[in-house]
Amino acid sequence: MTRHYERQIDKLKHMVLDLGDRVGRIVEDAVTAIEHRDTRLASRVMAKETEVDVLEVDVEEECLHVLALYQPVASDLRFIVAVVTINKDLERIADLAVNLAERAIELASAEPFDGAPFDLREESRRVREMLSLALKALVSTDAQLAEQVRRADDEVDRIHREACEQLEARMRAHPEDINRLLHMLNVSRQLERIADHAVSIAEDVYYMARGEFLRHREEPCIAHAS
Repeated sequence: MTRHYERQIDKLKHMVLDLGDRVGRIVEDAVTAIEHRDTRLASRVMAKETEVDVLEVDVEEECLHVLALYQPVASDLRFIVAVVTINKDLERIADLAVNLAERAIELASAEPFDGAPFDLREESRRVREMLSLALKALVSTDAQLAEQVRRADDEVDRIHREACEQLEARMRAHPEDINRLLHMLNVSRQLERIADHAVSIAEDVYYMARGEFLRHREEPCIAHAS
C-alpha cells in the first residue's frame, strides 16, 4: 500500500508539473504575440484555455481520490492541500495569459508604438522566471527557493510601478493614444498579477516544506487597469 501511495503522489506531482509547464508556455506565447503583433499566436493561446481547464479538473480529482483512499496526515496532507491551491493558481495564470492574448489582438489592430512605452520584455522575463522557480521549489519541496520567489516579486513590482508612471506620462503627453496605452497598462498589470500567483505557489511550497506560513507583503500599484 505504501508503494502504491508513493506512486500516486508521484503521479500527482507530475500532473501538476505538466500543467505548470503548459501554463508557462502559454504565458510566453501571449507575450510574444504582443511583441510581434501576432494575432494567430494570440488566437492559439486563447484556444489552449480549454486544455488547461481540463488538466486543472484532472489534478483536482486526483487530489480528492488520494484524500479519500489514503487519508494522509501531517506532511503528506500538507502536500495534497498545497497541490489543490497551486492547481487553482495555475488555472488563474492561464486565464490571465488569455487576457494578454486578447490585448495582443487589440493592439495588433492599431498603429504600432514609436518606441516601447515600457520594458515589457524585462517584466515578462522576470515573471516567467518567478513561475519557473516556484515550480522548481515544488519539485524539490525547497523552502529556500520559495523564499527567492517572494524576493523576486519586489523587482516585478518595481518594474510595474515604473510602467504605470511611464504610461501615465505618455497618456498626458499623447491623449490621442490613450486607448492603446490603456491596453499596455493592462498588460503590465496582468503580468504583475501572474507574479503574485507565482508568489502564492511559493507560499504553498513553503508551508508544505516547513509547516509554517510565508506571507507576502502586498505593495499597491499607483495605477490600475481592468
